[in-house]
Amino acid sequence: MRILLVSDLHLDSPFAWAKPEVGRKRRQALRDALAQSIHLAMDQRVDVICCGGDLFEHDRVSPDTGQFLRALFEGAHPIRVFIAPGNHDWLGPESLYGRVRWSPNVYVFEQNRLVPVTIAEGLTLWGSAHRTPAGTPNFLGGFKVDRGGVHVALFHGSEQGSFYTEETGKEPYAPFRAAEIEASGLHFALLGHYHAPRDAERFTYPGNPEPLTFGESGQRAAIIAAIGDEGRVTIERHSVAVTDVCDVRIGVDGCTNKQEIRDRVAGALENRRGYARVTLTGELAPDIDLQAIDLEDVASNLDSPPIIRLESVTVAYNLTLIGLEPTVRGQFVRDVQGSDLSPEERRRVIIIGLRALDGRNDLQAF
Repeated sequence: MRILLVSDLHLDSPFAWAKPEVGRKRRQALRDALAQSIHLAMDQRVDVICCGGDLFEHDRVSPDTGQFLRALFEGAHPIRVFIAPGNHDWLGPESLYGRVRWSPNVYVFEQNRLVPVTIAEGLTLWGSAHRTPAGTPNFLGGFKVDRGGVHVALFHGSEQGSFYTEETGKEPYAPFRAAEIEASGLHFALLGHYHAPRDAERFTYPGNPEPLTFGESGQRAAIIAAIGDEGRVTIERHSVAVTDVCDVRIGVDGCTNKQEIRDRVAGALENRRGYARVTLTGELAPDIDLQAIDLEDVASNLDSPPIIRLESVTVAYNLTLIGLEPTVRGQFVRDVQGSDLSPEERRRVIIIGLRALDGRNDLQAF
């Protein structure tokens, strides 16, 4: 038995980091990635397609998302499609899941507990649904399989072991421990929720298949899980992303003018595609007037202008020498350095003040 697992598409995601026209392109890319996943399932002749939740954003779903999903899953017939709603696509009274007339090959789990579906002789799929956007308890708490054969779970939940610490800021939903999988009689769990991919002995998280933001790492993919007769599972990861989203760090030390900085950024992005976030690091001479907008046109090969971050750039003022000057700016530096502000606040105030005293209009403190 071969199962394709995809999770955390987040169709209709707002992409708050992007301009409106870029966000629109990114939302289309999410649909394209899901379509790639379904085509992969058909090309690979898998037996079942599973979705581990957060297929779409419940509060932002666009008018035709339901019909897009219906047509896509219907086109996969006769492959059966099983969906375990998560905390973003939770199954409530107004849920999209209840408003679409799904084709016969689609099955949406509706209970907030694990319920069984026989998908082959001797192989049971146990699935569940989030019925609210928060507060869903552990699906494995007190759960035990009640029949023989091989048992695989499909749900959206937060493994609370060492993996949990790797994705900081991710709220726990339906929290569980990896040891509970085997203790319940399950052989394996197909999971959604964490965007960072991970394959463990008893479970797998595919991660979001199409990039959602910058700073993501790991082989996000659609997974094909081969289930053996004795419950042994082997995992294959297949990339279905249609765009690249990359983070690039570029040092500006030694640059004497803005054009040199532009050349460095252009060179670093020359062979990139998709979307890029550029973090500049190092020290700039005080007389270089640099703003993010100055670098947005250096990479026409990208799908949109790069996002430029200057927070890690410092200005190479010699504050020790300036503080010794019998001048207004010397007194200003001494006053700020003697204030109760935090070191970071003092640095920002001093840089802005020195630029103002120099008659500069680019008063942003890097």
